[in-house]
Amino acid sequence: MFPLKDDNPTELTPYVTYVLMLGCIGMWVLVQGAGMDQGPLVSSVCSLGAIPGEITGALGGGVVELGPGMTCTLGGATWSTLVTSMFLHGSWMHLIGNMWFLWIFGNNVEDSMGHARYLFFYMICGLVASFAHIASEPASAIPTVGASGAISGVLGGYFLLYPRARVKTLIFLLIFVTVRNLPAALFLGLWFLVQIVSSMAPGGGAGGVAFWAHIGGFVAGVVLIKLFERPQLVEAKRRGVVLDRSEIPHGGWW
Repeated sequence: MFPLKDDNPTELTPYVTYVLMLGCIGMWVLVQGAGMDQGPLVSSVCSLGAIPGEITGALGGGVVELGPGMTCTLGGATWSTLVTSMFLHGSWMHLIGNMWFLWIFGNNVEDSMGHARYLFFYMICGLVASFAHIASEPASAIPTVGASGAISGVLGGYFLLYPRARVKTLIFLLIFVTVRNLPAALFLGLWFLVQIVSSMAPGGGAGGVAFWAHIGGFVAGVVLIKLFERPQLVEAKRRGVVLDRSEIPHGGWW
C-alpha cells in the first residue's frame, strides 16, 4: 500500500513540515552529495549516523564493513548523532519515500497543535524511535539514518487525531493494481501491523530497515499526541468548523 493523498484540509501553513523537509533534502544534497559519490555518502553516514554500539558503549572502536569498499571507523561518534541521523538518508528512494509520508500526514498534525509544539513532538518521537532501535540491537555497529522514526510518530498522532479521514491509497495485489479511499485508521493500522510482523520475522531489522524504530516512533506518537494537541482545534476540524485562531492564545505558533 502507498498513500497518494488524504482528504483532510489544513488551516495553518505547515511551516515546520516544510522546514523539516528542506532540512532533509538539504542534508542529502549538500552533505551527502545526493548519493552521486560514495565518499560523501559513506562519510556522512559514519560520522553523523546513530551507531547503537557506540551510543551504548558496547563497541570500543574498530572498523565496520558497510559494503564493498565502504568502511566506518568506530569510536568517534557522540549522542548528537541521535539528532543528526534524523536528517540523513541512504538513497534517493529512502529520501523520497520519507518525505512523501511527511508531506501527506505532517501538515495535519502540525495544524492540530501549532508550529512550535509540532517541532517538539516530531523531535521527541524521533528520539524515542532511535532508542527503540538501539534497545533492539544494543551492540550493532551498523549506522542508522533516516527520518522514518520521527515520521512514524507523526503517523501515530494522525491515527488518533483523524481516524475517519480518507486516504487515497495505491494498493498492489499480486499482479493487480487498484486505488481505494481507505479510512486513515485502517491504512495506518495496517502499516503499523506490517512493521510488527516484519520485526518478528527471521532477521527482522535486517535488510536496511529499522522496524523497531518505526514501532517505537508510532507508539510515541500515539502516547504523546494528547499532550501536544490543542483540543479545540482538533474538535473544530472534526465538526467541519473554521475556528478563529486569533481567539486562541498562540493558536498558530504554540
